[in-house]
Amino acid sequence: MVEQITKGIKISVKTKYNGTSFRNNRRYFVFAYFVTIENHSMHTVKLTDRYWKIFDSLNKTEIVEGEGVVGQSPVLKPNDQYSYSSGCFLESNIGAMTGYYKMINLDNSEPFKVLIPNFQLTTTILSN
Repeated sequence: MVEQITKGIKISVKTKYNGTSFRNNRRYFVFAYFVTIENHSMHTVKLTDRYWKIFDSLNKTEIVEGEGVVGQSPVLKPNDQYSYSSGCFLESNIGAMTGYYKMINLDNSEPFKVLIPNFQLTTTILSN
């Protein structure tokens, strides 16, 4: 698991390799990722947008951005947490993801970014 805190918002990410899949006669490696967002600040915040950079060792970097996460724009009061899972398809068995969430402080209407830590997507267990 990787974790990062930005302005009192903690992002934790776990990953799982889910095997291969074939689409349009091409093999893809399927990965799931599980994100937990914890509000350790004193303010109520709302997640409005996401921005991802997806690195594939055999492919160009893909940028994914849009409103909310998995169709939702969660509001987190102080000490609240929100979890969701999603996934991606890579052409290789090694990749990584990083990015940020755009949020708004609902107490003072100020927008801010929360960094998502870089995390690895791999079919093998990497030793330290």
